[in-house]
Amino acid sequence: MKIKITGKELKVTQSINDYIEKKMERIAKYFEELEVQVTLKTEKNEQIAEIYVTANGEKYIAITQDKDMYASIDKDIDILEGQIRKAKTKREKMMKEASIKTMETKQEESMEIKDEIIKNSYYEIKPMLPEDAICKLKEKPTHNFLVFVNIETEKVNVIYKLKDGKNYGLVEPEA
Repeated sequence: MKIKITGKELKVTQSINDYIEKKMERIAKYFEELEVQVTLKTEKNEQIAEIYVTANGEKYIAITQDKDMYASIDKDIDILEGQIRKAKTKREKMMKEASIKTMETKQEESMEIKDEIIKNSYYEIKPMLPEDAICKLKEKPTHNFLVFVNIETEKVNVIYKLKDGKNYGLVEPEA
């Protein structure tokens, strides 16, 4: 752990230095390596402590002010610890969700059904002319085909939309 302590318009005493190092142990337990930059300053009657922590490519920042410098440092440590715990929990949750999604995908792949009829639809076949079947199919834009009995041949036919979206195909049985 590398700690750099700077005082602006304030002399950093050995007791403040030791206090910061002792308190930073609460943050150091979350990381193997971290860099800490502490800036202490006084404005009017307020003591301001700014702590910047860089670890594992992430940055955490806490800036507080209080009438007592030690209280300001304590508040910063509490804020930083909260930020780090929140980020750690978020990371763990994302990792857990990612593993669950991977597991669900593998289960779905193994349960894939092939070459089986998985849905049946029943409807009435009405006798009509192919031109009437086209009109009926136009009435139902979500349907791609229509089965009907051709009045002229008295056989079951299928009228379907072609991929161009403008024309239709007709399926008729032979003989």
